[in-house]
Amino acid sequence: MKNIAAPGAPPEVGATLQKIRLKRGLTLDDLSRAAGVSKSMLSQIEREKANPTIAVAWRLANALGIGIEELLATNAHEAEAIHVLEPHETPTLPGHHSGYVLRILGPMDLAGKFEWYELTLAANGALKSNPHDPGTMEHLTVITGNLEVEVDGVVKTLKTGGTARYAADKPHAIRNTGMEEAKAVMVVIHR
Repeated sequence: MKNIAAPGAPPEVGATLQKIRLKRGLTLDDLSRAAGVSKSMLSQIEREKANPTIAVAWRLANALGIGIEELLATNAHEAEAIHVLEPHETPTLPGHHSGYVLRILGPMDLAGKFEWYELTLAANGALKSNPHDPGTMEHLTVITGNLEVEVDGVVKTLKTGGTARYAADKPHAIRNTGMEEAKAVMVVIHR
């Protein structure tokens, strides 16, 4: 019988976390100190009472010496011909202070190579980035609204349906200068 999670259920990170932690002979206290995550939060995650944020999962994976994809993988994913992520399962990086939400659409095992995101910018919101690794390129396509892209001091305006391709190894920013929310798809290719 296949072990397939209920539709819409988040991955069962807790069982995987506990299995790896015990295999390494670590207590909750040990992992808490190594990852900088509270013992109570670890306990809740292992008991499937809470799911970690992407940042917490990243810290746990690093502390355990594994890739984040190993922590988030389940046997259910391997057994499925098509793996569907429900909206609540998509990792999200909120930049509330800057007026953006960045949803990570690509699989974590491709991070640092090939990434794609859904970017939502509130009116007057901005996503400002420091230079990425040399040779990194970004491809931004506006789905709704109008956006302004600035790369190393050069500014271009994009309308709905427009695409900008630019070197992301220089300081760059994406701004919504309109009065309505704007959405875009962003693809990042690392060289």
